[in-house]
Amino acid sequence: MCKVLTTEKMTEDKVNKQLAIDIRYLRMARIWAENSYCKRRQVGALIVKNQMIISDGYNGTPSGFENVCEDENNVTKPYVLHAEANAITKVAASSNSSRDATIYITASPCIECAKLIIQCGIRRVVFSETYHTDDGIRLLKQAGIEVDLIDINKTDDERK
Repeated sequence: MCKVLTTEKMTEDKVNKQLAIDIRYLRMARIWAENSYCKRRQVGALIVKNQMIISDGYNGTPSGFENVCEDENNVTKPYVLHAEANAITKVAASSNSSRDATIYITASPCIECAKLIIQCGIRRVVFSETYHTDDGIRLLKQAGIEVDLIDINKTDDERK
């Protein structure tokens, strides 16, 4: 006997499959964040296009700088790059294009990173925790970019 799938069921299956994929990429971004030397906050980012990771980044100092993100007062140094900025500049230096890609970030982007996301053509932003301000998220939505918050610390039942 054949199983009959309704349009509603097929859509639900597709949504559940995408959610599972999103959670996996966010978990990978969280692991990637462990590469950061920053003590106050470690953030990771992955840029994915056509189901392939085309770039990655974590927050830290620019190339050639000492890997110390905070000053003696535990304040983040002004030249520390955010994970999104690192991933975007890395893909810009490659032969890949971020146009129509998705970026997975462990924390929501600040307004400066949101501007970079808009300019490089990323069409979707998925993050797992909220940054201290929502300016970046509001700007992304204003630009028509799809934005999704998925708390990867919650169980599947808690997410529903």
